[in-house]
Amino acid sequence: MTGTSWARVPGSRTAERWLTRTGCRRVLAVVPHMTAGTRLTDVVPLLEADTRVQIAFSTPDGPDTWPGVDEYLRRSGGLVLPWHQAARMRFDLALASSHVGIDEVEAPVMVLPHGTGGVRSRVSPHGTEVAGQPRDLLVRDGRVVPAAMVFAHEDDARRMCRVFPEAASRVVVAGDVCYDRIRASMPLRLRYRDAAGVEAHQKLVMVSSTWSPHSLFGGNLDLIAMLAAALPAPEYRVMVALHPLTWSAHGTRQVRAWLADALEAGIRLLPPEEGWRAALVASDCVIGDHGSVTQYAAGLGKPVLLNPGSVLDVRKGSLADRLWKVAPVLDPAGSLRRQVDELVAGGARGRVPAIEKRITSMPGEAAARLRQEIYRILGMPEPDRPVHVAPVPLLTREST
Repeated sequence: MTGTSWARVPGSRTAERWLTRTGCRRVLAVVPHMTAGTRLTDVVPLLEADTRVQIAFSTPDGPDTWPGVDEYLRRSGGLVLPWHQAARMRFDLALASSHVGIDEVEAPVMVLPHGTGGVRSRVSPHGTEVAGQPRDLLVRDGRVVPAAMVFAHEDDARRMCRVFPEAASRVVVAGDVCYDRIRASMPLRLRYRDAAGVEAHQKLVMVSSTWSPHSLFGGNLDLIAMLAAALPAPEYRVMVALHPLTWSAHGTRQVRAWLADALEAGIRLLPPEEGWRAALVASDCVIGDHGSVTQYAAGLGKPVLLNPGSVLDVRKGSLADRLWKVAPVLDPAGSLRRQVDELVAGGARGRVPAIEKRITSMPGEAAARLRQEIYRILGMPEPDRPVHVAPVPLLTREST
């Protein structure tokens, strides 16, 4: 779609006479990168079946837009608008899981987190932050941009209100819908293992890396190949989940080339869109860094081992900081097989008490609370049907 094209959609200049359904409330999902997109896929289903609502997706223009996002959105089957068009239209609600582009949208904006905790786990190069969030994107021309700022935990909401009092009336505590879906999947763990091709006798080791030079992939890339060599099939399965921005920044071809030896040795590289949650449900332990996946694993009671070099990137006061104080750290010089076996066999050593209580203060309630807030902003009554917390998609044997 060229920079001058317009899609024939509700609210565009010439579209109304072509529409089959008219009069719908218009909702825009703002997706500057795949991380935001994958988080919004947990929220959009809360209202997309409503016949009174039309949802569109758009990727903001500018230097903070990542490669591959347009293709990702089009594969989802959603109605995708060019940003120059979306920015000129009026919407009844905009959903965002990032701050990029929200000040350009003519709509009440609901901003949701795209990771765990209200304080970023990673030290940020930005100096103007409030509670770990960029102040210059939250305030524009003296006004607070978001109509609602969603937090998973009451502590994070209180922190935001304390350091950013002008936004206090916009703060909403709703829990963590991503975490709730993973929790809802846990009773089906054997089904997830079977769908992914993990045998009953195999130990599934999940390796997780966020982005940044101090992440596991950024600072300790050789560890993945070392694990592949130290944990041979058929006793072990190793699955690797990389942050979507790693794929976007370096490209699929390059990522797979860097991991060629590990892939040849039998590790499974999970797709960036979805799959890590199913692998997390099926796993026996997780080796990770300061990313949200490791924190989710700890919250679920999975035994975890931390990548030692990543501590350099951990933000003080974050959930990752709390995890680093209590969870065991991997010794790259020691026997990896022995450490994994001890972690799985004596799982209590790697389990981290009370982390779940810091991920969400409202376990199981996020979908219902988010839908309530969404319809409050839309000024519409909620649908009569109950809110369902759906398990995450299965990871099939063919998924790569």
